[in-house]
Amino acid sequence: MSRHMKKFVLLISGLFLFSLVFSQDYLARARKGKEWGAIKTDGSWAINPQFERINDFSEGLAAVKKNGEWGFVDANGSFIINPQFNDAHNFHEGKAAVKKNKEWGFVDKRGSWTINPQFENVKDFNGNIAAVKSGGEWGYVDDKGKYQINPQFNRISNFSEGLACVLKDKQWGYIDKTGSWVINPQFNDAHNFHEGKAAVKKNKEWGFVDKRGSWTINPQFENVKDFNGNIAAVKSGGEWGYVDGKGTWIINPQYEKVRNFKNGKAMVRKDGEWGWINTSGTYIINPQFPNAYPFVKVN
Repeated sequence: MSRHMKKFVLLISGLFLFSLVFSQDYLARARKGKEWGAIKTDGSWAINPQFERINDFSEGLAAVKKNGEWGFVDANGSFIINPQFNDAHNFHEGKAAVKKNKEWGFVDKRGSWTINPQFENVKDFNGNIAAVKSGGEWGYVDDKGKYQINPQFNRISNFSEGLACVLKDKQWGYIDKTGSWVINPQFNDAHNFHEGKAAVKKNKEWGFVDKRGSWTINPQFENVKDFNGNIAAVKSGGEWGYVDGKGTWIINPQYEKVRNFKNGKAMVRKDGEWGWINTSGTYIINPQFPNAYPFVKVN
């Protein structure tokens, strides 16, 4: 075999290996009939439809519902933690929020309790802190279950980029990890910060603010999603499209529903079915699924 032919074979082998690894590393949950499974990036099944519900993979595991109870499976669909919970979230920072007998706590990847069930509701760990609800109000605990910010808010989010949006007396604002206000409550609704911008609603319209609370994109949209890769999904005239960090359209409104771009791909729904587009708005998987979720890295 010639030197050039060897290089060509190695190149093809490398491309095949890359494609194989990528397809194994990224899975998206999808439904067929009434059952859920997970598909590869080429649209083929990695885990055949068999569950009543399935969450995204996170840290190598996905929460699934089987026979009315939740457990956790690996990327092959094998149970690592058997179904036993009333509800379950994904793993974050080695811990998953699970519900047992009407109360929420946290387990590790062996299924052992790290924080015993005791809360009315919880959110996932982020930066070694988790939002929890007790006595009808929300606060934050550390990974031992000790309060870092006492329950005092009506609604709450995880911390993102050092701030969390919280609802107090019917208005949303932003606090830091000491519980101090950084942007005073003033919005009708609010999202977390992503890439230095947060989506907020003022007088029935959505726009984006920076960490000083100043507008970066004036309120003008019917609905919005968060920035990811300097692209945000926004709704105008009853349809969804995508804008850049200055609010300029990069994909005009034309979809019934959309999800954020991730790894250069975004899910969009057209005529009742979901497909995937690239950042140019070209379909890479044509609309064909009645329900599906974005691709996520398995590990």
